[in-house]
Amino acid sequence: MPPVYSLVIPIYNEEAVLPLLLHRLDALMDALDGPAEAILVDDGSRDASPIVLEARARADARYRFIRLSRNFGHQVAITTGMARAAGRAVIVMDADLQDPPEVVLDMVAKWKEGIQVVYAERTARAGESRFKRLTADLFYRLLGSLSEVEIPRNVGDFRLVDRKALDAFLAMPERDRFVRGMFAWVGFRQAVVKFDRPPRAAGETKYSLAKMLHLAASGVVSFSDAPLRLALWAGLAISSLAILYGLYVIAMWTMNADFARGWSSIAVLVTFLGGANMLMTGVLGVYVGRVYAEVKRRPLYVIEREAGFATSADQTASRDEAAARRA
Repeated sequence: MPPVYSLVIPIYNEEAVLPLLLHRLDALMDALDGPAEAILVDDGSRDASPIVLEARARADARYRFIRLSRNFGHQVAITTGMARAAGRAVIVMDADLQDPPEVVLDMVAKWKEGIQVVYAERTARAGESRFKRLTADLFYRLLGSLSEVEIPRNVGDFRLVDRKALDAFLAMPERDRFVRGMFAWVGFRQAVVKFDRPPRAAGETKYSLAKMLHLAASGVVSFSDAPLRLALWAGLAISSLAILYGLYVIAMWTMNADFARGWSSIAVLVTFLGGANMLMTGVLGVYVGRVYAEVKRRPLYVIEREAGFATSADQTASRDEAAARRA
């Protein structure tokens, strides 16, 4: 019998939190009103995480284990797990327990009302610095003003997705993925469940400032062409100023003005224009680089090994049975 619920948990160097995580996942799957599976995606961990996860997958039939060949990143690990999920409702959550598994029950209640995407909104962010809360708020405000689709604020990747919405998500082929934006783009009926985000249960965050900036850049570039338009208008404004300055120089020349003392201002202008040109070229280069990454058509991820999944024949039968049930 195929699972009704699939829990997808990306994991990277979370050895310290795994005992508590697995205990609370056990309790959650026991509380759900249908069969469930937990897909644990190890994103190239360097600690003992894959050993613990694979052992659990081999000991408990409800668990699946996927080991990626290297660290492909949080967003790709999420996609990997969702691509292998067999449930009618797929729930994504982080391993650090800042996404409380108990909130899933509230999400399921919304799903049973016919909601196809249920996302969890953080009303409080315990254990986070003032700087992180401020930068997160600025990021969501910036993305909301630039994006062509409405992306909810204070929402991460903790969400429940109906099979129909998941199929639409998996059909999107881009390599540089911003999952929360992609689910906002696919549409369908969406609703929110609010919760207070607790601090990490154990260990340290794996999202450094550099990774957060990369994720923010991915969100802006993937869902908005505003940087290109900004480069266009900035270039137009600088060119207009240069023309006005040229007209000023011609006017002063006709009046026989002495320009011998104007070289410093010319040097400043040339330097400014050169820097602006490099900036605009850099913005364009970011988009061209994304296009280059897409046209190479490399696999999104590479699986090193896995455990807990059915054989190919069993998987085919399960997919056929699930499709018949949906029909």
